Amino acid sequence: MKHAAERRQVVTLCLRLSERGYFAGTGGNLMLRIDDERVAVTPSATDYLVMRPEDVCVLRLSDLAVIDDASDGARRPSVETGLHARVLRARPDVGCSIHTHQPLASACALIGEPLAVPPALRAWLGDEVPVIGYAPSGTSWLAGKLAKAVRPGRQAYLLRNHGILCCAADSDTAMAAVERLEGLARDRLAARIEERVRRAPDLRDRLAPVRDLLLHLKGP
Repeated sequence: MKHAAERRQVVTLCLRLSERGYFAGTGGNLMLRIDDERVAVTPSATDYLVMRPEDVCVLRLSDLAVIDDASDGARRPSVETGLHARVLRARPDVGCSIHTHQPLASACALIGEPLAVPPALRAWLGDEVPVIGYAPSGTSWLAGKLAKAVRPGRQAYLLRNHGILCCAADSDTAMAAVERLEGLARDRLAARIEERVRRAPDLRDRLAPVRDLLLHLKGP
């Protein structure tokens, strides 16, 4: 099997994301750069808890043609392959792109407001997490909207009504960006609740359980 190390790396990263609750079942996907021409991407409709290295698809980045099929045609690349490819083509410095439906950051994507990033997190996320306007999942429309927002030094994006995408030079740093984005989202949601309570004190008792849950969630 060619590119065994990269395939195993994809499987390991998917398991880490599943353990953290950022991937669930077949939800979520990622792309790993092998070299200037080739990438490894998660397969479509495959439970990450049982995924094997040979299930990982190896594609040519320029046209997304499958160039090494260790599954003998049993697996197809993720429907979001084009989304990740637009990032890796635009950003040669990016070695890994991760798309998740992680709960708190996805809630911020539903709200649809950009997240300002505090200085302590800018090395992982950039100075702002922008919102990418809604487009159906797996479409070139969504990939095109994201491509317009891709910038050097910008590592995180909220996909409206859909989830998030984080990218970085390597898989460990991309995973760290995913975790820090979830922590930032937690703090932002808790702050929104506090603001609502200040404006409408009668909501305090109703919102207190949600606020307390957010504040007690483990951060990165």
